[in-house]
Amino acid sequence: MYTLAVRRQFIARHALIGGDWGRENLPNSHRFTLELQLTGDDLDRHGFLVDIVEVDGHLDAVIDRYRDVLLNDLEAFAGLNPSLEHFARILAQDLDARLHLPGMSGIKVVLWEDELAWASYTFGASP
Repeated sequence: MYTLAVRRQFIARHALIGGDWGRENLPNSHRFTLELQLTGDDLDRHGFLVDIVEVDGHLDAVIDRYRDVLLNDLEAFAGLNPSLEHFARILAQDLDARLHLPGMSGIKVVLWEDELAWASYTFGASP
């Protein structure tokens, strides 16, 4: 199985809810690093798993929805604590809905919050 990954960095804001997390309960920003991993068994006639240019366009469009906004205000986070884990799943769902590329059998999003912690979510064949 092949795996191809691309990364993007962006800043988003959140305020954690439902517990006492000190300053994290107030709106604050983090530098997120999203790594999108795509898997598949076969390469195309050019030796590629997927077209990276096409992946880049979808990835940029998804990230632009979250860049520099307060996650709590978004419908995707309605009723949810905007945790790193929820954010990784929501990003993976958004990307899974957009990426229907020949040869791709699974996606995984690894989302870093600053350089301290990461969470991941996987659809399909595990990278």
